[in-house]
Amino acid sequence: MGLQSCVIGRSIGRGWWPVIGLTFAAFIFNTSEFIPIGLLSGIAGDFSITESKAGLLITVYAWVVAVASLPLMIAASKAEARKLMLSVVGVFMAGQAMSAFSSGYWMLMFSRIIVACSHAIFWSIVTPLAVRIAPPGHDSRALGMIVAGSSIAMIVGLPLGRTVGLYLGWRMTFAVIALLSAAVFALLALILPKVPGTGGFSWSQLPSLFRIAPLRGLYVLTILTVTAHFTGYSYIEPFLASEAGFGASWITMILMLFGLMGIVGSLLFSRYYGSCPSFFMGYAVSGICVFLLLLGAASSNALSTVALCLLWGLAVAFLNLAFQSEVIHVAPSGGVAVAMSIYSGIYNVGIGAGALFGGFVCSHLSVSSVGYAGALIGIAASVYFLANKNLHGSLPRM
Repeated sequence: MGLQSCVIGRSIGRGWWPVIGLTFAAFIFNTSEFIPIGLLSGIAGDFSITESKAGLLITVYAWVVAVASLPLMIAASKAEARKLMLSVVGVFMAGQAMSAFSSGYWMLMFSRIIVACSHAIFWSIVTPLAVRIAPPGHDSRALGMIVAGSSIAMIVGLPLGRTVGLYLGWRMTFAVIALLSAAVFALLALILPKVPGTGGFSWSQLPSLFRIAPLRGLYVLTILTVTAHFTGYSYIEPFLASEAGFGASWITMILMLFGLMGIVGSLLFSRYYGSCPSFFMGYAVSGICVFLLLLGAASSNALSTVALCLLWGLAVAFLNLAFQSEVIHVAPSGGVAVAMSIYSGIYNVGIGAGALFGGFVCSHLSVSSVGYAGALIGIAASVYFLANKNLHGSLPRM
């Protein structure tokens, strides 16, 4: 019995390496997606543009992902997963190199569009792929690892990228990401197994996904909640500087703590989500609303600002974990990747809409108002969640 347990343990250990490789990839992709948030001031200053115009880098990136996710995923749905993943990481690496050498705002914008196209496929396939290649019976742990990789990007990637940008210039941040993505490419080439495609998915099959009521509800709730969140979060750097009075090093620390809550959320999710899913979803939706509403009041005190950001970060972690889990398990087996591509697209519509709305508020009111603006959308999300009973934890569990 002891020898058998040892062999099984080693087999499971080897089985986790591909998932770990995908976790590293998630770290790099998430760092890249949100790095302009930590570099807005430097990019704006270098190109002599406003922070709201620099914020369009976030908006356009997100909307390209939103538009490209579904058609690119349907086109690639028959591809073998390993080859597709390596191709996506390769395109991502090229886009980061172009960002590093951008000589003007529009060149930087174009390079971000290239990266966004790779992003569109990556986030459509990474979580379903991680679940497929994980040891049997460990679906939730595999999903938690991918989201943890994203969270570590907020803890380490975003603050480190911001620090590099502050001391060596924002272009060097993109150069470092390009080098790290080359390392991830080499790692995945070594350890990622071949995984057959799911047989393809055609445009004619698309209406069948939208006939699934819980899936439709998740999509609507996603766009409302994500838009609310990014209305405030896209401009958290200038808000913390001008309204809360934090210096550059403290802002970096707060962004790191915000991301740290993603790790805490992943641990809580893997342990308790199966028994109380409605709590996780409710905290995500209502929590984002409440914490945005209190952001302005909390900014008068450093301790209350940090505490609010911790609770807010936990809500976002629950959002990412719970919603992806439900999409994967509600979608039909042959359409999971496409359902995830729609989710990713909708999520990024929310990111873009939030960044655009937040930029409008900053330009026409002030950065102090972004929390209240986001909370208005958060109220709509909370009402929709409460009114739809099929979103209250009645979906199939992991």
